Amino acid sequence: MSRIDSLLAPFTLRGLTLPNRVLMAPMTRYRSPLGVPTDDVASYYGRRAATGLGAILTEGVALPHYAAADHPDIPRLDGVDVLAGWRKVIDAVHGAGGRIIPQLWHQGAMWNVEYAGTGTGNPMRPSGIWGPTDGVISFRPEGREESLTPVPPMTDSDIADIIAAYALAARNAVALGADGIAIHGAHGYLIDTFLWDYTNRRVDQWGGDPVRRAAFGVAVVKAIRAEVGEDRPIVLRFSQFKMQDYRAVLANTPDALGELIGPLAEAGVDLFDASQRYFDTPIFEGSHLNLAGWAKKLTGKASMTVGGVALDKAKGDAKHIDDSQQSVNNLPLLIERFDRGEFDLVAVGRAILNDPDWFTRACNDQPFLPFDPANLERLA
Repeated sequence: MSRIDSLLAPFTLRGLTLPNRVLMAPMTRYRSPLGVPTDDVASYYGRRAATGLGAILTEGVALPHYAAADHPDIPRLDGVDVLAGWRKVIDAVHGAGGRIIPQLWHQGAMWNVEYAGTGTGNPMRPSGIWGPTDGVISFRPEGREESLTPVPPMTDSDIADIIAAYALAARNAVALGADGIAIHGAHGYLIDTFLWDYTNRRVDQWGGDPVRRAAFGVAVVKAIRAEVGEDRPIVLRFSQFKMQDYRAVLANTPDALGELIGPLAEAGVDLFDASQRYFDTPIFEGSHLNLAGWAKKLTGKASMTVGGVALDKAKGDAKHIDDSQQSVNNLPLLIERFDRGEFDLVAVGRAILNDPDWFTRACNDQPFLPFDPANLERLA
């Protein structure tokens, strides 16, 4: 019996049937010059699909909007050359027997003006302020404070343009044969800054109580559903933590979380990709459930866990894991939680970056390769 035997059962989301419950997590690669996926990118995804993973969730893909991504090597989803590149990627994955779900991305306030990249202008912040009303935010992981200049809030026209950009990107993806659409709504990026009351200080229909803070995400989901039809699933990534603050909290209680993600479920999200740094961390006091567990419990929709699968926790607040910390000891814990129905799917990230054949080894009870941080930079 394989150590991950429980994860090898098929699972259906709308018209898409996955052969198993293990997906490749989305991970930014910066390997698409001027937004165009290359043959190497196609090979990268095709090789991983060939190992039999249930599906590939791609790295964040920039919307067709001027401020969607801050780096010229982040893939996009508009333009003749770009779409031709994506055709090769999707064909490579399908040719290997896999399924591929692009993750649509707008960086919002996390757009780094120092990169310049393919964007022009300032990042868009939904409330016109970043942090407290005095314009100062604490970057607590580094233990420092930095004053930031407020920028004007997004207008209704700005918001409409970005919703339309999500719809266009989804239309382009499904026209190329994508098997579903994923939305990045986590980690302090644009949708997350609407959800989070710390960054969304609007007093109009896009801010205020949880339902209005969820309204932008709801509009995005509905626009995408109108493009992809009823057969393709929509995946939404959300999180408590933010890239600028690992200790941030989107919601302090289960009820508060339900008020935020409930409208998103009703709008058409089929799978909640619950991003947390370590899958075995409980989210709310008094319960063992992780973020994916709460998403499933609160919405009744399918959920997917992610975070350090097959790797030990990094020490302290470190962002990377060194080779002395590699371990598979958390797989039994993962299976135990899966078997009791806490979540439906599992996304694996760094373990697959370290070893493209990780899933094959897991299925065959073979030893995993030692963790090497240098592997995280490899394309093939």
